[in-house]
Amino acid sequence: MDAIQTAIENEVAVQKAEEVGRLLDVVRGMAEVELRQLAEMLVSKSNRELLGKSEFLVRDGVPRIGVRLIEAALEERKKRGLADPA
Repeated sequence: MDAIQTAIENEVAVQKAEEVGRLLDVVRGMAEVELRQLAEMLVSKSNRELLGKSEFLVRDGVPRIGVRLIEAALEERKKRGLADPA
């Protein structure tokens, strides 16, 4: 691998790391609220109540964080005019 190719790959890695940071900034607040609500719900339950309804509330909550992350990624690419990342 030559120096030019290495420099290009390094720049792409830096750009990807910056995009990761932007996505985390967008989603972090919402995710923290969602996770806090789930944690508060879980600590309010007895051992026998952790499974069943409580378990499904957690299972339903976690994908919402993933959906928001996907939405943020699409919005970021739309803003930057990226149809497909490098």
